[in-house]
Amino acid sequence: MATQEILATGRRKSASASVRLRPGTGKIVINKKDIKAYLPNDALVGYVNQPLVATDSQGKFDIFANIKGGGVVGQSGALRHGIARALVKFDESNHTALKSSGMLTRDARVKERLKPGQPGARKKFQFSKR
Repeated sequence: MATQEILATGRRKSASASVRLRPGTGKIVINKKDIKAYLPNDALVGYVNQPLVATDSQGKFDIFANIKGGGVVGQSGALRHGIARALVKFDESNHTALKSSGMLTRDARVKERLKPGQPGARKKFQFSKR
């Protein structure tokens, strides 16, 4: 292997991101599209870049990701988690900065299932006494 390549997986809601990190120029490719073309707004692009900013690694790595499941917010969260885990694999000294800012924690909040006899997960049908 000519260049060092780190593989990591990130998850959020029902989205799963497989991330490949290699030394490069700062290019981020998601499902064979540029990050600006894939994510609809700059807030999500900034959210994905948080691990790189926290470890002062902007422009040092090329990131290639395959993301499946979920919507754009869940997918960007999964990508952020995957990038953070890959940066820790690359250099263990990144662990404290990423852990203190909460980027290594898997956000376990998922949609609650629909219960039988109810219109939603928590909502109940209107009660009628008569």
